[in-house]
Amino acid sequence: MGAIRKVIRIDEERCNGCGLCVPACAEGALQVIDGKARLVSEVYCDGLGACLGECPEGAITIEEREAELFDEEAVRQHLAEQVVQHVAHANPGLKTERASHPPAVAPMCPSARMMRLDPKERVATGRREAAGPTASALSHWPIKLKLVPPGAPFLKEADLMLIADCVPFAYPDLHLDFLPEHPVVIGCPKFDDLDFAVSRLTGILKHSDVRSLTVVHMEVPCCFGFWHLGQQALAASGKDIPLRQVIIGVRGEVKSRS
Repeated sequence: MGAIRKVIRIDEERCNGCGLCVPACAEGALQVIDGKARLVSEVYCDGLGACLGECPEGAITIEEREAELFDEEAVRQHLAEQVVQHVAHANPGLKTERASHPPAVAPMCPSARMMRLDPKERVATGRREAAGPTASALSHWPIKLKLVPPGAPFLKEADLMLIADCVPFAYPDLHLDFLPEHPVVIGCPKFDDLDFAVSRLTGILKHSDVRSLTVVHMEVPCCFGFWHLGQQALAASGKDIPLRQVIIGVRGEVKSRS
């Protein structure tokens, strides 16, 4: 079944097959096939164009045309299959099974890609030459999403931060920039149980009178699952509060705030 909607278009003449667009698509809609980036299926493309800014040749555009409807469940299963294939390829002797509740990850996720980060090439976050150890700005315990009860007193009327657990290692100024006066819950969109995480965050938003939610996650595609988690939980809670997003680069820079 099709409809007139926005979907990406790839100019094969311009595409050089670099593959930079592939990890930018959290739905796994893109692959490099025969030396060119290809749209695997229209049902995997949400038409939002997260891949546009990654193409150095300007080969990707958004067009409005008749296309198959975006299918979120198909995307989840597609990503799960990609993960199973990736794990099987990396571990030939390991028996793998099709996931019934696939995590929100992208195929060949850069979070599993080996990288050596030269400190001289990393972006300086700051302004600061520390005179001594930085004091912790953490205001409560526990912090794992699965352990924080919806009625925890530190959540009441809070500006809550949902932070992917790789962020503190990439962004050294987390305690200075994000934690003061902000309760925090953390987790991993790749390895945590997504259904439970949505349910727990929904309960927190519904029962704690949270004033706003800021999702802080890494730039790698699997980490965008936390942004989707925040969106789903907020919709399920029925609350009308600000939802913000901060994306942290693997080299320690703030890539974007919205």
